[in-house]
Amino acid sequence: MMQQILQDMYIEPDLLAELNEEQKQILFYKIREEQVRRWSERERRDPNQFNASLLNKSIQWLLGSDGEVWVWVMGEAPGDKPFEDIVEELMEERAMKQAQREAQELRQRGEEEIRQTEERRAKELYISLKQEEKRSERDDKEWQEQLRRSKVADEEMKCKARRARDEYKRQSLRAIEKGLVAGLSGLFHKTHLNGSGHNRRHRQHQLWIRPPRPNSRESIIRWFEEEQRPRRAGYERSSNTIAAWFHGIISRQESEALLANAAEGCFLVRVSERIWGYTLSYRTTSGFKHFLIDASGDYYSFLGVDQNRHATLADLIDFHKVSWNYRIVLLS
Repeated sequence: MMQQILQDMYIEPDLLAELNEEQKQILFYKIREEQVRRWSERERRDPNQFNASLLNKSIQWLLGSDGEVWVWVMGEAPGDKPFEDIVEELMEERAMKQAQREAQELRQRGEEEIRQTEERRAKELYISLKQEEKRSERDDKEWQEQLRRSKVADEEMKCKARRARDEYKRQSLRAIEKGLVAGLSGLFHKTHLNGSGHNRRHRQHQLWIRPPRPNSRESIIRWFEEEQRPRRAGYERSSNTIAAWFHGIISRQESEALLANAAEGCFLVRVSERIWGYTLSYRTTSGFKHFLIDASGDYYSFLGVDQNRHATLADLIDFHKVSWNYRIVLLS
């Protein structure tokens, strides 16, 4: 590049503007050195032509009317302004031009600062937008990954819950089958021992028609004794022991009194006075909650809460102690 510049004795203005001051001085020095070298080489090559060109050059002075060299002294010729006035005008003109030049430089500097500020702000906004775009893409990827993991976890939870329900159902069916066989054997034995007395009670049981809702405490007791006790409601799953959480036929006020000094998560189950079923009374930090359990059919389920059906009351309690996944303490 330097050889080309020295050969052409020319440099592009854009390229010159990119050089710093030191590089410019070096470049000018090299160009001047090349000029001297070319002049010296031409002088050595044809010295006569060079000397002739010098001899042909001359100066001719302007002569006045008197034949002497014409001389003009500023301020002394007829019609000239005094020297002091000329100097004053020159100084004013020079000051005016200097002021205009400085004003132009200030204006250009201000415009340049505004342009640089706009470019800097545009770059900042561009970088900010790019960072926001990358952050948005990263957040979207993380959200997609979290969503995928959540779906996988939900599927695993559903599978575990399904397996748990199936296992509870199998165990419940086995327990029911064992209980029915034992109950039928005892009933058959009592029939032979008691004779006509049991037949009379059996006929009375057949004559009793359950109303849509409990209408008295006696009807609740009869429903529990004749329909729920044979289904082992309130008993532990695999024994003849009454469950610690079952408190029989008590009122809502009595259940809250029992739970008043209990810790959060404690609960008990009582026979409902409103429906053919039960009520689960639960202790919370702010008070108490009561959930109705429907037992009017051949299964047990929370009324209006979920659609899971269980063969026994113990199955329902054990299932929700697992699936709710929060602290429940049995209240003796």
